[in-house]
Amino acid sequence: MKKRLSLEAFKSGILKGDRVVLSRAITLVESSLEQDARLASQLVQDILPATGKSIRIGITGVPGVGKSTFIESFGNLLLEKGKKLAVLAIDPSSQKSKGSILGDKTRMKKLSLNKNAFIRPSPAGDTLGGVAAKTREAMLLCEAAGYDVILVETVGVGQSETSVKNMVDFFLLLVLAGAGDELQGIKKGIMEMADGIVINKADGDNLVLAKKAKSTYQNALHLFPLSESGWTPPVSIASSITNFGLDKIWDMISSYEAITLESGFKEKNRSEQRMKWLEENLQFLLIHRFLESPQIQAKLASEKVKVQSGEVSPLSLARELMDLFFKD
Repeated sequence: MKKRLSLEAFKSGILKGDRVVLSRAITLVESSLEQDARLASQLVQDILPATGKSIRIGITGVPGVGKSTFIESFGNLLLEKGKKLAVLAIDPSSQKSKGSILGDKTRMKKLSLNKNAFIRPSPAGDTLGGVAAKTREAMLLCEAAGYDVILVETVGVGQSETSVKNMVDFFLLLVLAGAGDELQGIKKGIMEMADGIVINKADGDNLVLAKKAKSTYQNALHLFPLSESGWTPPVSIASSITNFGLDKIWDMISSYEAITLESGFKEKNRSEQRMKWLEENLQFLLIHRFLESPQIQAKLASEKVKVQSGEVSPLSLARELMDLFFKD
C-alpha cells in the first residue's frame, strides 16, 4: 500500500504538472475515508488560486454514438494546436456489483501516450447523469496542473444530464444520422441544454444522411427559446475516423468562449455553478452525517421492517428519524 502523500507534496506535485501526483490526488478526492476527505478538502482549497483558466467541455450522447473515438480524434487535434488536455471519462457502474469497466483509457491509446494529455476514467457510481461524484474537484486539480482544456465524457443520455451542464462551460451533444426519426430518443431537455450539436460518424454512405440530419436538427433548434448566453447552438457534422469537421467543432467552441468571456456570461455561469456545488456538498455531507448517527442506525434497524411490511409509511418513519436527529 502506497504511503499517503502530505498536503505539501500533493500541492507541489500538482502545480508542477506531475501526472502521477495528479492521479493520486484524484484518487484522494474520490476516497470515502474521512481522513482522505479532509485532506482532499484542504488540497482543493490550497490549489484554488491556480484554477479557473481552462475551458470545460461536457460531451454526451447515446451509447454507440462514438464518444470515446470522437474524444481521441478531437483530443489529438487539440494537442496539435498546442493545448494541454485532460479527459475525465466517466465509466458506467454496475448497480449489482458496484464495479466499473474503466476501459476508456484503453480505447484512447494514442491520446493516452501523449505527455500533454491526461486521461482519468472514474466510476459513475450512483450519481445521476453518469457523472462521478467528485468530477468538479478533479477538474480543479487538472486545471491547477496546467491543463487548459478539460473534456468530461458522460455515460450517455441519462436521466439527469443537467449535472454535466452544471459543471462545464460548453455542453456538446453527439448524435447519429440514419437511425430513423432523427430526433427519436433525444429528449427535448437535452437538446435545450446543448451549446452545440455534432452529427458524428459522417463518413462513407453516412455523409449524405448526416447532411440531411443537419437540417432537421437546425430546424428543431429554432423552435427553442434563445439561451441566457445569447448563443444560438450550431449543428455540425464530423467523422472521428477521417477527422472531417473536427476543426469546425473547435472553431465553434472557441467562438462560444470568446462571446461568453466578453459578455461576462462565462463568469456568471461559473459563479452559479459554484453555488450549486455548495448545495450538493451540503446535501452529501448531511446525508452521510445523518446515516452515520448511532441513534439513526438503531432506529432504522428496529423500524424498517414495519416499512417493508406496509405497517408504517416511509414518509412517517423518515419524519421520525429527522426529528430524532435534529432534536434539541
